[in-house]
Amino acid sequence: MLRQDSGDDIEDVSLFDADDEASRRAKKAKLRHPVASFFHLFFRVSAIVVYLLCELLTSSFIACMVTIILLLSCDFWAVKNVTGRLMVGLRWWNQVDDDGRSQWIFESRKVSAQGSKASSEAESRIFWLGLISCPMIWVIFAFSALFSFKVKWLAVVIMGVVLQGANLYGYIRCKVGSRKNLTSMATSYLGKQFLRQTVAKDDQTAS
Repeated sequence: MLRQDSGDDIEDVSLFDADDEASRRAKKAKLRHPVASFFHLFFRVSAIVVYLLCELLTSSFIACMVTIILLLSCDFWAVKNVTGRLMVGLRWWNQVDDDGRSQWIFESRKVSAQGSKASSEAESRIFWLGLISCPMIWVIFAFSALFSFKVKWLAVVIMGVVLQGANLYGYIRCKVGSRKNLTSMATSYLGKQFLRQTVAKDDQTAS
């Protein structure tokens, strides 16, 4: 405790609150799983780079296609089974039961007794940025290949959209819940907006 002596009132200032706040911010900004963060972006960014530069590097379409599909497959497995669990504490998978029905299963890391999770804000930003931006890039590639009549590349681009889109869809459902929860969230949001507009109109009428 730091005591300030003067003619005014004596004020006690804690030196530990600022230290605790600074340490909490440092932990949030620190990458706790740097290897997972690297590979979360490495495979998907490498697939995009190879797609953009393959015609400049080699004339073999088969070699480019195999390389891109291998990178996309490694990315799908790594994001689905490793980086999502480590970086944001989420995991999903789809299985078919004995009746032939497809079931989505989601897991989320439990919050510790102190109310903190093992993932940091920096890792969470990296995870969701890579997860959302790369499928959008592959969608752009798909339209580009379609309108430029590059039919041979269309299958590769569709593979990128499907694999990375599946991870995006799975983690979004894992984050916000089932489709029923999504519907209820949208309905609640629209209801709040309608209520705000109604209140605003009533206020304008009263004034």
